[in-house]
Order: sequence, then structure tokens, then C-alpha cells
Amino acid sequence: MAKVKMKSNRSAKKRFKRTATGKIKRQKAGGAHYNTHKSKDRKRRLRKATLVNSSWEDKIKGMLKEF
Repeated sequence: MAKVKMKSNRSAKKRFKRTATGKIKRQKAGGAHYNTHKSKDRKRRLRKATLVNSSWEDKIKGMLKEF
């Protein structure tokens, strides 16, 4: 009988990328809609990517089997 491989979480693969040092990068939440009442500075900050908190890294790496 063939060994069953673990599947990676497809939604996680679309949301997270790995940096060259092995950390996980994500987009900030809150920039998709209802932007008319947000300030220019806030919208500019939301465009930039940020790193995942270290307490979440192991959980996300578990969803992404390629790490």
C-alpha cells in the first residue's frame, strides 16, 4: 500500500510567503474595503507586508508542508 502524503493547506499557500531567512511574510488586514474613512497614512501602512508573529510561525509552517 502506498504511503499517504500530507497535503498543504491551499488557503495558507495563497496567503503566506517565506523570506530568505526562513521567516513568514503576510499582508496586513483591513485594506480591502471601507477605505473612504481611513486616512492616507493608514492606507499606505496597510499596503506594506509584515512578518508573522513568532508565536504563530510553527502553526503556519505546519499548514505549509514545504518548509
